Amino acid sequence: MNEEKPIENKKIENKKTLTNKLRENPWILSTVVLAIFTVILFFGSFNNSITGNVVKGEDLAQKLLDFYSSSGAAGLEVESVKEVSGVYVINFLYQGNTVPIYVTKDGKYAGSLSLLPDENTQNQTQNNQTPTEVPKSDKPIVELYVFTYCPYGLQMEKAIIPVVNLFKDKIEFKIRQIGAMHGEYEKVEAERQLCIEKNYPTKFLQYVSDFALNTEIGNCGGDATCLAPKLTALYSKLGIDGKKIDSCMASEGESLYNAEVQNSGENGVSGSPTTIINGVTVQPNRNADAIKTAICNVFTTAPAECSQALSTTSPSPGFGADSSGSSSAASCGV
Repeated sequence: MNEEKPIENKKIENKKTLTNKLRENPWILSTVVLAIFTVILFFGSFNNSITGNVVKGEDLAQKLLDFYSSSGAAGLEVESVKEVSGVYVINFLYQGNTVPIYVTKDGKYAGSLSLLPDENTQNQTQNNQTPTEVPKSDKPIVELYVFTYCPYGLQMEKAIIPVVNLFKDKIEFKIRQIGAMHGEYEKVEAERQLCIEKNYPTKFLQYVSDFALNTEIGNCGGDATCLAPKLTALYSKLGIDGKKIDSCMASEGESLYNAEVQNSGENGVSGSPTTIINGVTVQPNRNADAIKTAICNVFTTAPAECSQALSTTSPSPGFGADSSGSSSAASCGV
């Protein structure tokens, strides 16, 4: 019986296989990065059951489960299987997180929604009524999705925060957490930022800005012993009660983080940074003036702030105040 060869997807050329990623980074399955980084071309072992015909969603879910389990993902469970606009959505439970995997009905392609073939996602896009242009509104909604330690996410945070401070309450702005691709310390920082946002909303953006600009924090590389005194100094500067944040992280950090990871997965966000304005993904140059212009373009009536010039220089990726960056579209993720 001949085994069907995996079909290579151009979008994952030169990327590691899921098996290698899981062996090197066993935490990866606990975040949406699982769905983002790989199109899982594993159904060669399905032999003649892959014929271009529809396969039962439950059978595909079991095959995925077996594949992940054999790759070292102990404790993984299938939460649900449903059909959405011509594809299966298989939700997995892993370490308290729900990770959605989209699978074509013939079982040949699996991964994040954005990596499935266009013909299989066309109906999904139409169902979501994604506009070709960003709709205008009186108060634009601006969301910035990041990994907390992604150098390009940090770059975008440094560029966008002056814009948010310019518009103040004339826009609705939120930093969204994607998950953790660099290590457990990235998840810890995501939880910390979510707790600061919840308990000190007026100080949150200043914390994010100071965090991104602090090269000493960056040099710690997430090491808790190195990081502790630097966080204490930052808390003191901003008037944040560190014990209150630690308590929040212990009691609510996991649930706040999981909600963000689920939101990112449901919205198909696959890379840091991802900027969404009024529900549409945009890619402005990574400098304050370009971001301001992108937002001004979607106001029903542009406010006076739109006439104010901001910096046209891109911050550098990563930690620090250097302004030698570029406006490239480099990102962490896909």
